[in-house]
Amino acid sequence: MEAREYVQAFVDRGHAAQQIFEKYTQEQVDTVVRAIGKVIYDNAEELARMAVEESGMGKYEDKIAKNRNKTRNCWYKLKGVKSRGIINYIEEEGLVEIAKPIGVIAALCPTTNPTMTPAQNAMIALKGGNAIIVCPHPRSKDTTIKSVAYMRSELERLGAPVDLIQVVDNPTMEISGLAMAMCDTCVATGGPGVVKAAYSSGRPAFGVGAGNIQALIDRDADLDAAVSMIVKGRCNDNGVLCTCEQSAICPSEWYDEMVEKMKKLGVYYVESDEDVAKVRENLFPGGVINKKAIGRPATEIAALCGLTVPEDTKMLLVRVEKYGEDEILAKEKLCVVQCAYKYDTWEEGVEIAYQNIMNEGTGHSMAIHSNNKAHIEYVAVKIPVSRFVVNQVGSSGIGGALDNGLLPTATLGTGSWGGNSLSGNLWWNHLVNISRLAYIIPGKKVPTDEEIWAD
Repeated sequence: MEAREYVQAFVDRGHAAQQIFEKYTQEQVDTVVRAIGKVIYDNAEELARMAVEESGMGKYEDKIAKNRNKTRNCWYKLKGVKSRGIINYIEEEGLVEIAKPIGVIAALCPTTNPTMTPAQNAMIALKGGNAIIVCPHPRSKDTTIKSVAYMRSELERLGAPVDLIQVVDNPTMEISGLAMAMCDTCVATGGPGVVKAAYSSGRPAFGVGAGNIQALIDRDADLDAAVSMIVKGRCNDNGVLCTCEQSAICPSEWYDEMVEKMKKLGVYYVESDEDVAKVRENLFPGGVINKKAIGRPATEIAALCGLTVPEDTKMLLVRVEKYGEDEILAKEKLCVVQCAYKYDTWEEGVEIAYQNIMNEGTGHSMAIHSNNKAHIEYVAVKIPVSRFVVNQVGSSGIGGALDNGLLPTATLGTGSWGGNSLSGNLWWNHLVNISRLAYIIPGKKVPTDEEIWAD
């Protein structure tokens, strides 16, 4: 069977299933969405183990947490939300909003999140009445196929069309490209090549961008709490998340104390010029991230760089002085390696973060540890990213959490800064068309031209 014919069969089955699902009530839709999220939550351990064994990336315990937290948080935010038919009356504007499904969505899945991403994408796609075709990464396809099998089993149990959620069992770049071009909309969660392909598919697309999360510590912050959160964030799933903190930037007088506090948490400090050079050369040989380091334990990364570290080392903290395009270690690293910076003034600290993000990570996110409203808002105005989390763990907070207002997503748009159509967290309302019914507003005074143009 030719590739186009192969993909067309998926699309046809998806459309047939979606046309049936489109007639479901809100209650029926929500029953389905809850079920597909809950089955991943219930089987989080098995799927986490499969992901680590198949991809060779990340940590088993953290993947369990991701599988559970994302599906739980996603359902919590979707629960009770109107997504079918008339969803909103805006009486003061005389408007009525009606949500209508897009149709069949192609969703490309990264090897770093072979369960969490397709589960969250499926939940928000079906919330809007759509069908979805998941395109796995070849390196973790068995885990994704198993994840989709669990969700399809729930559809079958509920008597819903099982082809609302399909998975490509023979993933290739060609197949993924065709799926994006032949579906009604595509969601690309993965590397820059995948995202570029999505925006070149000729279909509406939602993509992500590179992360390079800078963690900036203010002088009024709780240093113990900030250090704990920054280390936890950097070590999450062995650092493969785009939301993991890449640099820790603190006041000059706190620098040594920050390093000592990190050491107590299992961090190895790379300080000498010789050792820093080893990390730089081995982590980015030829200027490109070493794939052998991605998602691997700190001890393996240290050995790769020719360093000897204690067996219980969780992370490498590297002393650097340059930033932006002058320091390759200031880029996104996808492993448990973090840069350490010091600043004298708040403006200098913000500038370090700015230069690092402008070199890589524009449009993504940043973590601020401060209680100074003026300082926090100074950062938010100056830095071109879509999300800021304040006094939180970046790796878990940026993608949405129960204790912040960001929507729980697996796909973090980076706006025009990062070459994306979305500068927020992908959600169900991005995967529907909204019709607007406009009435004349009773008693609305229409201003004269003179009134409109008046100073």
